[in-house]
Amino acid sequence: MLVRLLYASRARGAVTQDVLEAILNESRHSNPAQGITGILCYGGDVYMQLLEGGRAAVNDLYNRIVRDERHDPVTLLHYQEITERHCSGWTMGQVNLHKVNPSILLKYSERPQLDPFSTSGCAAMALLEELMATAQIVGRTG
Repeated sequence: MLVRLLYASRARGAVTQDVLEAILNESRHSNPAQGITGILCYGGDVYMQLLEGGRAAVNDLYNRIVRDERHDPVTLLHYQEITERHCSGWTMGQVNLHKVNPSILLKYSERPQLDPFSTSGCAAMALLEELMATAQIVGRTG
């Protein structure tokens, strides 16, 4: 059974390019064997990540993320059983929200910045769907 999980967290330390590359490289290396696909968005000190795959694999990964010292706090925004993936083309796609038109962020939140803690899970999902539809995701798999 496939599931989709969306969470948000704040970074405990500085989010440097090296930190982001380490997260993405780890995901792109380990996710294919687990059948997990997804997207990582980051802006300022906020991460928002969508994970898709088998229920057990996604739940196990989410539980590891909750215990990961790089994140604090981790907030579950959305969880559902699905019949098909939105992210089948990415082992872990990425969005650098500093390069996205602020009006897209403002469309789904009170301010033109990533703040999934003050929006609904539905609004966060709609933002990701728009970013996918407008080709704002990089890191597509072969």
